[in-house]
Amino acid sequence: MPTRILPAVGDPDAARAVATLLGQLPDAEPAPPVPDSTQLVDTLARLAAESLDALPEVVLVHERIGPVPALDLVREVALRFPAVGVVLITADTGPGLLSAAMDAGARGLVALPLGYEELAGRVQAAAQWSAGFRRHLGGGAAELAAGPGGTVVTVSGAKGGVGTTVTAVHLALAARAAGRTVALVDLDLQSGDIASYLDVQFRRSAADLAAIADLSPRVLQDAVYVHETGLSLLLAPAEGERGEEVTDRAARQIVSALRARHEVVVVDCGSRLDSANAAAVEMADTALLVTTPDVIAVRAAKRTVRMWERLQVRKAEASTALVNRHSRATEIQPPLVQKITGTRIAGVTVPAAYKELQAVVDAGRLHELDARSTVKQALWTLAAELGLTGPPAAPAPGKQLARAGDRGSLGLRRRGAGR
Repeated sequence: MPTRILPAVGDPDAARAVATLLGQLPDAEPAPPVPDSTQLVDTLARLAAESLDALPEVVLVHERIGPVPALDLVREVALRFPAVGVVLITADTGPGLLSAAMDAGARGLVALPLGYEELAGRVQAAAQWSAGFRRHLGGGAAELAAGPGGTVVTVSGAKGGVGTTVTAVHLALAARAAGRTVALVDLDLQSGDIASYLDVQFRRSAADLAAIADLSPRVLQDAVYVHETGLSLLLAPAEGERGEEVTDRAARQIVSALRARHEVVVVDCGSRLDSANAAAVEMADTALLVTTPDVIAVRAAKRTVRMWERLQVRKAEASTALVNRHSRATEIQPPLVQKITGTRIAGVTVPAAYKELQAVVDAGRLHELDARSTVKQALWTLAAELGLTGPPAAPAPGKQLARAGDRGSLGLRRRGAGR
């Protein structure tokens, strides 16, 4: 049986060299190289949605792949697609990088400049490992084709005051009410309000995890507050300036650790884009953008989507817009929002009924909102639409995964782009 190989090489010259050598390997079936980490993960996600057998046996990752750094990409592929053998192509084959690559989940290194014998040996070893792993999975292969971990939903606001936190909280509450384990993360790092909405005072926050290289279950448990509703809360720091401590790498590690231990992870990203919440939006299975049906908010939503695209955070068509405070009397209706922003549009709108919320918001008891509330009913319907209250939905085509690393921070994606 031929060995299917998917190379991920950004540099055109390097891609041609890799393709040429792969074409010389016996019993090899190389696919055309993908130019960046986004297309690699999207391709694997699409194939995994079909079946385990559709995945390639070997993925080659070039050291200069972008926008995600190579080791971060290796780690994400190994985590989400464990039946694929990942080989790193690098000029540095020293013990330090070898150890880091093995820790990330690579099955081997190939030195630059490429040599036929070494490439053939590494590909064969990775392919044999992949075949053995798939035989071992047997009947449980289908369930593990896309790797372990829960569903990640980010909730971002087109601008301040459009209802981002209320939406995030109730999506999490709906998933929890359905019996799922849920983490609710506040990555609005300078002005997060989840603690205020849920009447929580807790000294730990996401900033306390930023400098920790290995987030063990015990470390994570110490930083998470278990709310009376059963939600696991990771709060924003009380001192807004500490939000700078949470880098894109730290955010990606935090979300990954929570995803590995919860069926649903809901992340409140606020309305300000920084490297941390950009990493979360990139990783998310669903990126929700909340707007209100007025000209200012819809223009802000369009700016946000275009900025995500320019900074290679997420494509417009891979994002979902939610219209909050909607009424039939407003001139701007959901189809127009979809046309202006280029996003998908949620199948439900949230009615303009702030009076239903005012008492629980003022009391800091948003979780006690009456079940008869039209706002609550709409948001819980949205949770069902997103697959948060039932079995995990199949990955959507084009969804963005795990694309934030040191070189993927906002300060380095575009020359001259400030934080």
